[in-house]
Amino acid sequence: MDNILVTLLFMAVIGAAIGGVTNHLAIKMLFRPHNAIYIKNWRVPFTPGLIPKRRDELAKQLGKTVVDYLLTPETFRKKFFSKDMQDKIEGLVQQKAEEIIFTNDKTIQDWLTLAGFSHMPATIEQKVAAVVEGQFMAMRNTLATKSLRTLLSAEIQATIDGKIPVAVSHILEKGEDYFLSPEGEMTIKAMIDDFLASKGSLGGMINMFLGDSSSLVGKVQRELVKFLQAPGTAALLTKIFTQEWEKLKDRPAMDFLEDVHMEPLLVKVQSYVKEQLAVEERLNHPISYYWPEGNVWMKEKVIPQAIDTAFVKAEEKLEDALRRLDLQEVVREQVDSFPVEKLEELVLGISKREFKMITWLGALLGGLIGIVQGLIVYFI
Repeated sequence: MDNILVTLLFMAVIGAAIGGVTNHLAIKMLFRPHNAIYIKNWRVPFTPGLIPKRRDELAKQLGKTVVDYLLTPETFRKKFFSKDMQDKIEGLVQQKAEEIIFTNDKTIQDWLTLAGFSHMPATIEQKVAAVVEGQFMAMRNTLATKSLRTLLSAEIQATIDGKIPVAVSHILEKGEDYFLSPEGEMTIKAMIDDFLASKGSLGGMINMFLGDSSSLVGKVQRELVKFLQAPGTAALLTKIFTQEWEKLKDRPAMDFLEDVHMEPLLVKVQSYVKEQLAVEERLNHPISYYWPEGNVWMKEKVIPQAIDTAFVKAEEKLEDALRRLDLQEVVREQVDSFPVEKLEELVLGISKREFKMITWLGALLGGLIGIVQGLIVYFI
């Protein structure tokens, strides 16, 4: 009886040792050795371990599994394109727009400074001054090279042509009123006196004969008025003015501005534009100063519409984007490049307890098998 107990105990210990060591060795052979072992040109069997040896296949299969079952388009749609997610993003964007863009704490110049444009007012003024100078020089060149006929439109020329008879009539009326006035009489008398004085002795004799030029003033006055009232006078002046106007049309516009100094005028125009623009002062206000309803408009119209459009477009392009990302290849590359040591440490760190249980289970089964073998040997 003692012999059978010793035999059974011995067989159980041997079986347990064999089962435990076998399971422990099998677990280790999943990762060990990390690299193939060679004796000269002969590779030792079962080297490297199962996972290092099949890492390429494992990487491919894992990549395929991730793409087919984990990171599918439907998964992204449920996770990122839900109504709840859209509402959250919309609320976040609205909050950030109010806190950052439409705040009164930052002026437009502050935003420009953050963007690296701290000297924007001076830059704008320089650009505007250069534009004004360029336009001014272009205008000067145009006035110097083109005639009034080419510069003035047909409508303006027709209007001026039509105003010539009106101007002549007005001039004749004013001339008549002037010569009939006391001032006009004095002017006629002075002209007669000057005329007689310019004729020397003959003029003196006429002056002595008449005694005073005042007697001639009324006659000359009546003749001048008759001349001004004559229809031929208006026609003559209209013809003269029309001819002169036609000549003026063919002259460059700059001929009439020869006495105008352009450089001081340019400086004044630039100063006026700079003063009216007041760039630095205008930039020293927040966005809400110029656009008080902008925050409400952004919240109620722009942001909801932009977010909705972005979600629709993103969902339409989702499958194409995932295809371009080629997640299967990304996962394969990452798994393939992951060090076996780290992979072993990761797996054993997670399943260390379970692996120990497998080892002890192997020892238990080995012990039971040893007892069964002992009994079989005993009865045989």
